Amino acid sequence: MVSLSYGRAISLAADPVEKKPLYHFMPGTMTWSFGTPGCNFKCANRQNWAISQMGQDKSIPLATPEAIVRNAMNTGCSSISCTYTEPTIFAEYALDVMQLARQTGLRNIWISNGYLSPLCLKTVTPWLDAINVGLQSMDDAFYRRVCGARLDPVLDSLRLIQESGMHLEITTLVIPGHSSDPAMLERLAGFIAHDLGTGVPWHIIPFYPEISWKMQDTPPTPAESIEQAFEIGRKAGLSFIYAGNAHSDTFCDQCSARLVGRKASPFGDYRIERFDTGGRCPVCHAPSPMRD
Repeated sequence: MVSLSYGRAISLAADPVEKKPLYHFMPGTMTWSFGTPGCNFKCANRQNWAISQMGQDKSIPLATPEAIVRNAMNTGCSSISCTYTEPTIFAEYALDVMQLARQTGLRNIWISNGYLSPLCLKTVTPWLDAINVGLQSMDDAFYRRVCGARLDPVLDSLRLIQESGMHLEITTLVIPGHSSDPAMLERLAGFIAHDLGTGVPWHIIPFYPEISWKMQDTPPTPAESIEQAFEIGRKAGLSFIYAGNAHSDTFCDQCSARLVGRKASPFGDYRIERFDTGGRCPVCHAPSPMRD
């Protein structure tokens, strides 16, 4: 078997790590982002479907792992992110990049749908520092209908990731009529709290139909649905929930003092203000959840 995606890097860019989104991992730093064509899902709601669903394109210039690492260093990035498309598709390529990155002191990040085999996860875990997994629903029928996949392998991966000690954050896209049901969101928030831990950050993001693959007729997510999901997360006991500009700062889970302030600009960058000092809350001195 031959990997047709090896070295076919597309959408190369330096991004704020917050854009992944990762809010508790090296806040305020830049990460060198890349991906290759393809995905193991067929998400109708996919927003970057033009590259995730494209076929093999041999016109994409080859980018060696050495070139990826060199670009990251030359642009002042602190990490490399396998993102834009599913890293599992180009796992061999990603692994070579991560091993070189680790030698130079760069951290490694994956943005994934969590549909990894145990072998793949076991292979990349020693080289992977942080991961954001998109947990789209707790309804297997949703995964089969919208993603062309199954839910249980995603949940199994999340449990294994948390057990490994890797930094984990979770993102849920709230799609009206598909993944916005309050009862389902209660199950999802409960799974995070009970199976993964109340300290795992949960990012709640809205759906924009105009940039989706096959769901242009679905309405956009109303602000009240995002706020409702935020309150569901709070009731489940989650300590760190992020939902738009209204809920983008990090507060101490012991005394509620502000630890990190964030403000996104229309240009996609972030203004970050740190209040935690020496890895601790400035007020009660509890350990900060930030991993620098």
